[in-house]
Amino acid sequence: MPQKILLVSQVYPPDPAAVARVMGDVGAELNARGNDVVVLTSDRGYDDPSTRFPSREVSHGVDVRRLPFCSFGKQSITFRLLGGVSFTLQAFLHALLLPGLDTVVVSTAPPMASFVGWCVGVLRRVRVVYWPMDLNPDQAVALGFAREGSLSVRLLEWLNRAVLRRADVVIALDRAMARRLERKRPIGDKLVIVPPWAEEDAPAAVPPQENPFRAAHGLIGKRVIMYAGTLGLANPVTTLLKAAERFEDRSDLVFLFVGGGAGMSEVRARNRPNVRWLPYQPFEQLPYSLSAGDVHVVSLGDDMAGIVHPCKVYGAMARGRPVLYVGPPHSHVTEMLDDATFGWQVRHGDVAGAVGVIREILEADGTALEQMGEHGRKLVERDRTRSVSCGRVCDAIEGAARPGGKGEDSALNDASDERPRIHAADAKPILRRDADVSTQPVEGRAR
Repeated sequence: MPQKILLVSQVYPPDPAAVARVMGDVGAELNARGNDVVVLTSDRGYDDPSTRFPSREVSHGVDVRRLPFCSFGKQSITFRLLGGVSFTLQAFLHALLLPGLDTVVVSTAPPMASFVGWCVGVLRRVRVVYWPMDLNPDQAVALGFAREGSLSVRLLEWLNRAVLRRADVVIALDRAMARRLERKRPIGDKLVIVPPWAEEDAPAAVPPQENPFRAAHGLIGKRVIMYAGTLGLANPVTTLLKAAERFEDRSDLVFLFVGGGAGMSEVRARNRPNVRWLPYQPFEQLPYSLSAGDVHVVSLGDDMAGIVHPCKVYGAMARGRPVLYVGPPHSHVTEMLDDATFGWQVRHGDVAGAVGVIREILEADGTALEQMGEHGRKLVERDRTRSVSCGRVCDAIEGAARPGGKGEDSALNDASDERPRIHAADAKPILRRDADVSTQPVEGRAR
């Protein structure tokens, strides 16, 4: 039966943020299924508040309503907090008065947006779907912005437990996040696990010599190691930047950062000749900008597994690009690397290991890199496509999913992992580089 569904998110297309993109996909799919979908979002860009969007429009059949005074930029925690509080209060009032509402979907953009789901769920007795994209105060504490046990941390934790208790469905992005949520409050009976997805299924390959993005930015004939997307403090790249200094004499190698975020200040501050940075690219340019990277960098802070999700890995995999993962040895990315050989892992602080991997990337011919990237593309096409993953989220929102089922929709523990596996005969060596072990090939294994 069609429902009236409200999506509450501070970001929504055409904002280039990753959360906006997946929210836009879900909104369009829910509408295509016959639901009446309303979105409450901000009227300004999240990363660039000078960008303004129409206060109201219909996008892919979705009624998008944009609220004012909700984004003041990311230059300080205070400005971000003010924008988040303003958005949350306005969204609460709009949701309270929206006629005929059946289901409200809340995310963590901003972190206190779950307040809307909890209050509206209690006051209006509608279904509540909680879809966190990151976890706070966990992130704030891990980054040193908040102190464990402080008033703000306790308030956010109370709100987390309240919305987890009230939610009819909780959608986690990976098993590590599910375990963290479960520690806050038992939710096993209403939990589904659905990772995010690439911006499109089976994107067409763009050969380097025919890529207009490469030509426009002087990248023809160069090996490009790319970081694309938001570079936040939870995604440190210090190890990569230090390694890049060892290759300043190589005119055929470029480290290209495309996007925004607080972490870009470190990239710009180093000002090295072989390191370049560009702003977020328009959506229509993504097929060319993402294809311009020979290898894509994915970074996750050592304390961030289960707190934030390295969603940019899917765009690289879908385009058949190998991945250089810099982060802890146990994360969603390493689970996928155990399934298929599509890149390398380096620990934070292991500059020598990073240098070794970069030398391998430079010495590898294009065919070898293409073959490695193809493993990742096949893994995405097997069960992580946009249509499949977005469909799982919409099933959960509509109430069609069965939390606690098999596969990606369950399994808080590795022992109950039901993921599809690559046969041993198909597994190839994956070179892992850890700061405290010798760098030897380790056979990719299914967990």
